[in-house]
Amino acid sequence: MSKATLAIYGICDRIASNYPFHAHDHNICLMQDGKILNYMQLERYSRRKNDNRLHEFIEEIIDNKVIDLPKEFDMVNVNSFIGNCFISKNGRLRFECSVPDELYVDLLPGYGYFQNNRKEGINLNSYLLNHELAHIATCLPFFGEFKENSLLVHFDGGASLGNFSAFLYKNKQMQRIENHWELSEYSKLFNDNALAFYMMQAKEYEHCSVPGKLMGFASFGQFNEEIAIWMKENNFFKNIWGHPDLFLKSVAKNFNIFLDGIYSENSFVQNCAAIFQSEFESAIFNKLLNLQRKTKAEYLYYSGGCALNISANTKIINSGIFKDVYIPPCCNDSGLSIGGAAFLEWKKNQEIQKHLPYLNNFSLGKTPYVRNLELLNEVAKILIKGNIIGVCNGYAECGPRALGNRSLLALADDKELSAKLSMYVKKREWFRPLAPVMLEKNAKYFTENNDMHHLSKYMLLDFKINKNKTEELQGAIHINGTSRIQTIFEEKDNEFLFDLLSILHENYGIKALINTSFNIGGEPIVQNEFQAIEAAKKLKIEHIILDSKLLNL
Repeated sequence: MSKATLAIYGICDRIASNYPFHAHDHNICLMQDGKILNYMQLERYSRRKNDNRLHEFIEEIIDNKVIDLPKEFDMVNVNSFIGNCFISKNGRLRFECSVPDELYVDLLPGYGYFQNNRKEGINLNSYLLNHELAHIATCLPFFGEFKENSLLVHFDGGASLGNFSAFLYKNKQMQRIENHWELSEYSKLFNDNALAFYMMQAKEYEHCSVPGKLMGFASFGQFNEEIAIWMKENNFFKNIWGHPDLFLKSVAKNFNIFLDGIYSENSFVQNCAAIFQSEFESAIFNKLLNLQRKTKAEYLYYSGGCALNISANTKIINSGIFKDVYIPPCCNDSGLSIGGAAFLEWKKNQEIQKHLPYLNNFSLGKTPYVRNLELLNEVAKILIKGNIIGVCNGYAECGPRALGNRSLLALADDKELSAKLSMYVKKREWFRPLAPVMLEKNAKYFTENNDMHHLSKYMLLDFKINKNKTEELQGAIHINGTSRIQTIFEEKDNEFLFDLLSILHENYGIKALINTSFNIGGEPIVQNEFQAIEAAKKLKIEHIILDSKLLNL
């Protein structure tokens, strides 16, 4: 058995505030012999959304054995453009390293120190991994060894030395192709653009939630070339913070349209959002197309927060420029410690095991799933009556999306139920769609795709729904006729969901359920049974599944 690997992403923010500013989604991962032993998104522990205060909590986490460290371990620190060092609140865990002046295709040695329970400390074999490679290496625990002749790409709001990087994996060697900030203007359309924030009626500190909202909202608009040219000439109104009137006056002057505010219900505003999405899609697609032609790469491994843009992902895959595309379920910053740990384990020549996405396992005992047909039929009957059911089974998902273990489920064929769940139960904006979960055979039925892409198991793609079958899925279809389907391909993907969906299909003719995250608006996804019960009470949900047992509140 080799020495364990502790990986952290906990770079201290430049600004101390009540919300993340430059750094967000701190996380920690413990890996050994290619297997993830412990993983924690800090927000699930601290209960602050996108929390970036790992330096304040990590000693408590270690002392209380929330993450149970062995006596000996190696350490990886994932950096960012903010910095390279990590020092816990009392200095008992620390990593220091000089600032690299270029993007290395390897780990860099640093100084690591750990003092356990106020006893004499030990020096650690410690390494720095750049943010870019940590994103890319997040693919390893879900898809295994990189395939020969692969393009490895990261794209996000900002890493260590750019917001876009590309590497070629060939002859079992990784070669850097490029890294830069040249695509920054496109990622900033979603997280640092004043007009986008006004569209979403968002506060400046809500930059972590704006991208997902804007992506869904964009489907209500239409691309208009004249508006697109005008927006480019005005730098997409990026810097009108505090002055929305600059946008309104320009709209009146150029289009003779007089708006009294930047409201999501207005069709012109919706068209502007559609242009944001179109510009983003074109930028990443054209970049990947050029890189593929340059390298002749056959496969794409793609990560970073921008890889959560499902419309862009779908365009990339449907283009056929790669034989296959791989995107991890925790492709945003919440997966950086997983990537950091996997990269060092890979460098130790450990075979990285393939993992399911249910990795948030701190403070949870492993409860094996036991099929209970009586329970499954009871749950099915509750759902058919139009009820919403919360699920808190086993370990929680890594990443930002619930995939069946921390989910709210409801029938997908009822628009009114969908609106109730989204707007009145979860207090979400009217334009935000819900996603369905279904068995592979039913995904093929709704889309008429002979082969559902494997990334649909992580809700990373959208699919055009056959017009003759929309009524059966009307609660989970976007305004443009697409749906962000989560496909359950086989029993091992999620045993409970597989069994429940099978019974609903075979006994009641129900082909899909709505699946949305089990949380109160503005709060992290629930982690344990206590949080699930408390959230259900606040959300006024009467039925929850707790480790495959039904609780009626």
